[in-house]
Amino acid sequence: MYLPERRLFSRPTLVICLVFFSLLSVSTFLHLQKNNYYPWWRISIKNIFTLSNHEHTSFLNTTPGTPSKNLDRGIWTVNSIGRLGNQMGEYATLYALAKLNGHQAYILPAMHQYLATIFKITLPVIPSELVGKIPWKNYHLHNWMSEEYHHIQGKYVRLTGYPYSYTFYHHIHQEILQEFTFHDYIKEETDRYLLQLRGQRKEVTYIGVHVRRGDYVNLMPNVWKGVVADKGYLEKAMNYFREKYHDAIFVVVSNGMDWCKQNIDATKGDVYFAGDGRESSPGRDFALIAHCNHTIMTIGSYGIWASYLAGGETIYLANYTLPGSPHFKVFKPSAAFLPEWIGIPADLSPLLPKS
Repeated sequence: MYLPERRLFSRPTLVICLVFFSLLSVSTFLHLQKNNYYPWWRISIKNIFTLSNHEHTSFLNTTPGTPSKNLDRGIWTVNSIGRLGNQMGEYATLYALAKLNGHQAYILPAMHQYLATIFKITLPVIPSELVGKIPWKNYHLHNWMSEEYHHIQGKYVRLTGYPYSYTFYHHIHQEILQEFTFHDYIKEETDRYLLQLRGQRKEVTYIGVHVRRGDYVNLMPNVWKGVVADKGYLEKAMNYFREKYHDAIFVVVSNGMDWCKQNIDATKGDVYFAGDGRESSPGRDFALIAHCNHTIMTIGSYGIWASYLAGGETIYLANYTLPGSPHFKVFKPSAAFLPEWIGIPADLSPLLPKS
């Protein structure tokens, strides 16, 4: 039988083939990369013109599974100032007001860095290199909703101030709760800890207790003509829940834990000083009380937000400043505490003249 002669390729021919197939592979890879979307939290920019001359800038909002689309509704953002409670308030207010006024909301990198480590927030982020190039119109907010906030003008608006009042966003309550969904690993860690506190009990009603101290111990009497929560207030609030729930246990977090251990009666076996009090990383403490059934808060946006996320009943410190306090220029109690929350008046006697 005749067999065809075996054909052998020369070495130069093999080298040329390898180079050809390598170039083809690289070309295919680059083509696929070009069509990939950026991560959900980034913004890409198309056709950047000179912003100093206020010429048109078009942003592309890129999210997984959806094509890039040109946003002609402008760019609204909010300042990123304060700690966790302030950051949450600013985020929620931006989310609500931008939606109300028909604009797209974006957050600054600093806010994303603060909140995204704790929550599954969804608003896109303005790249840091572009923040200073956008012709912002600053719009200051006080800490309660006003009629003029329904009609804010401007395409590139930066909201400023310390807004956290529920009056800005309570009409979209479920959306806000969705934005502040904890990451799974935080929820799992929190659930494990609360389960340990339960022990052998068949049923437990968890009461989160946030005691704000720290800078407020001096700030309240010296600047705002007010007081922080004292031992008497906490006893009244805890006894309210003890009488209502026979299975109540109290999960205490604070930035003044030493004071708490000296002034909160833990002899009944239903009090757990759970928090670490680290203001630089408040997510763990916040998650603990936000996952409780009910809340005792004292003062501050941190406690307000923990109560808002927890749902259930909330007891708060009421009337904690003297009449005429400068605090009322920036704070309206009816806009801070939900109507169904229960206020226990503070003892103002330490502020009154000695007889």
